[in-house]
Formats: sequence, C-alpha cells, structure tokens
Amino acid sequence: MPAPFTTDSLRAIVHFVAVADAHSFTEAAEQLGMTRSAIGKSIVRLEERLGTKLFHRTTRKMTLTTEGEAYLASCRSALETMQAAESSLLARQTEPSGVVRIDMPAAFGKTVMMPVLLQIAAQYPELRLVLTFNDRIIDPLDMGFDLAIRFGPLKDTTDLVARSLNAQHLLLCASPEYLSRYGTPLTLEDLHKHRCVMAWRGGSPLNWLVRDPQGQDIRFNPVPFHQISDGDAMIAAGIAGAGIIQFPESLLRPYFADARLIPVLPELTPSPTELSVIWPRARALMPGVRFIIDELIRLADIDRFA
Repeated sequence: MPAPFTTDSLRAIVHFVAVADAHSFTEAAEQLGMTRSAIGKSIVRLEERLGTKLFHRTTRKMTLTTEGEAYLASCRSALETMQAAESSLLARQTEPSGVVRIDMPAAFGKTVMMPVLLQIAAQYPELRLVLTFNDRIIDPLDMGFDLAIRFGPLKDTTDLVARSLNAQHLLLCASPEYLSRYGTPLTLEDLHKHRCVMAWRGGSPLNWLVRDPQGQDIRFNPVPFHQISDGDAMIAAGIAGAGIIQFPESLLRPYFADARLIPVLPELTPSPTELSVIWPRARALMPGVRFIIDELIRLADIDRFA
C-alpha cells in the first residue's frame, strides 16, 4: 500500500524540482535558504518513499535517472497547476480594473450581450470595455481579444478555452408581407424556390443548419437571393420583406411578438446551437477578464441568455 501523501511529501517534491533545475544540491540549498545536508536528506527520504533512485550521483556531476526524468515532468505539471489555482484565487481578491477586449456576433452582441456586459462593468469604475461586433470567424489569439462570444462548435480548441453559456434554436422566418407576396414554403425543397437572405463571409454565403425529413441535422445550401455581411442588416432586410432569414430564437422573439416576423417551417428547426464564451488558453487571466467570465457563467445559470 502506498505511503500517505503529506505536507512533507509536497515539500520534498519542491526540493526535488529545485535540485533538478540547479543540477546541484548546493545551489538548490542556497535558492531555498536551506543547508546542503537538509536538501540531501530530503531527496534521500523521497527516493526511499518512492522506492527508486531519482539521480545518478558522481563526484563530478549529477544527472536524473530515467525514472527521475519522468517524475520531474509530472512534478512540474502538478506544481504549475497549484500555482495557477493560487494565482486565480488571489486575482479574485483584486478589484477588477483595466481594459477587457470582447468580440461578439453583430446582431446578438448588440441586442443581447452588450446590455449585460455594460451592466457588469458598471459595478467597478475602473473596468473598461472594448466591444467589437462582427460576424466573421476570428481567432482571439491573432486578433488580440481577451474574450469572444460565438455560436456553434469550435473547429480547434487546442489554444482556446470554451465555456458554454446556453444553447439556442436557429429559426427560419420571414415578414408577413413577404409570405403574402411569395407564399409560405411547406417543405425543405420549397426553400429553393424562395428568396433566401444569407450571411456573407469571406466571399461566399454561409449555409443554414436545418433538420431534414429523416430527423437529421444537415447543412442546407439554398441559392442566396441576397447576401449580407451584418446580422442587424439581415434582420432589417427580413422585416422589410426581402426574404427568408435564419437567426437564434432569442433575437427573433421580439419580432415574433409584434408579428413583424413570422416563423417559417418550424419543423425544420435543428438541435440547439451552443453559445460559448472563449478565451486564449495560455494567457494569464487578469482580474477584470476573470470577473466577466464568472459573471457571464453566473447569468447563464439563471437563463439570462435564453
């Protein structure tokens, strides 16, 4: 049965990493404010507890054994995790301040997210926001953002952390005037005969996510009648009778309530799409950034973004 892990065990790990980094008991002892003898005894006790040698020792040099190299990698990772946890807790004790740069989808960001973010920032007079709105797919690392709000799955999360805020249904809709003039589509195939207003990204229209007659979520590519690069403008076009649009339900709800827009083919509504807040994985989070993330998660838990 393994020996219990104690505070002495943790202290020995710190001593071991210091010796491995310094390649010397003497230098490690000086860095830690200990005697060489005390460091040496700590390493011996650690080796006895583990039942293996961690160092090759000669009169001329000291090197890690194969087991020592593997153990060092694990110890470094564990110490870094503990340091990050401590830094996070200390950061939360500091009043949020400074500039936080956040990028969001245009229509959803202006209508839903911006009022929430301004309310969050109002709690601290030194917390300032830089808010940008665009519907392009961006990399926060390349663009210098602290946070980004995005719909849908992320293609690559290697360098990013993503936290789901909620999931939203994407609905097709059109104005009463459009449906009166062009008729109401009754099937998925009917959409090919209609004026579809599509989002434009990087020279090509985006497709729609819909549920096919077999109950599967698919990407649907109608021929676009209009292509618009801004979400607000797309909704305005839909209200003006320009064609059929697709947007998250939370954005469309006010227009459904006053009948400026009418749901189209609700049976084609796909599975809910994730709304996430994302940030660079490797970047140390400033108190202001951490505060906003925590507040967004708290508000998501009470369905603020539903």
